[in-house]
Amino acid sequence: MVLLSPSSGALKKLLSICESYAVTNGLKYNAQKSEFMMFKPDNIRYTDAPDFLLTGVKLNRVDKFKYLGHWVTADQRDNTDIERERRALAVRCNMLARRFSKCSVPVKVTLFKAYCQSFYTCSLWVNYTQKAYSDLRVQYNSAYRALLRLPRYCSASAMFLESNTAGFAAIMRARSASMLQRVRDSRNTLLRAVVDRWDSPVLGRWIGLHAHK
Repeated sequence: MVLLSPSSGALKKLLSICESYAVTNGLKYNAQKSEFMMFKPDNIRYTDAPDFLLTGVKLNRVDKFKYLGHWVTADQRDNTDIERERRALAVRCNMLARRFSKCSVPVKVTLFKAYCQSFYTCSLWVNYTQKAYSDLRVQYNSAYRALLRLPRYCSASAMFLESNTAGFAAIMRARSASMLQRVRDSRNTLLRAVVDRWDSPVLGRWIGLHAHK
């Protein structure tokens, strides 16, 4: 469970509500596994933070935490989550290359599409460095070459075109467009309001992925 609050006072009130609910319903929070994080707006860096207590136990402050498999960071950047996906992609590809080295090319391509094109939560990435993003793209291309035993410096666009496989940029566009459509089709008015704001960073990235320079 995650509590979101615009201020420390409001967060303390939310924690109090949780404690009251737990007592009423016979539940118990594990304060040792609970923690808090303060988002850092641009040009503002908080060095001190008030104490937050849960069941009388002080919560530890962290700079990042994983929620449903996605890394959320205090500086609101996505480099950590992109690196998570890059490492996971490397592990999956190495496994495929070892276990299915003697399979035919069509089988390898099918396995690659099934295991190396998910890019979990990539449609949420809006604030990252080009290096982090490029490292993931390079890892994707290298994974395909390693699995199919292609030359290291062969053309990425040519090898994907030859096997009718989506390249990195095409996958990013497809994932972002899919999420955009799902959010717009949602009955949740808050989600629709966020996606339809032209100053929304999420919408800005979606547009950027589909714009031609």
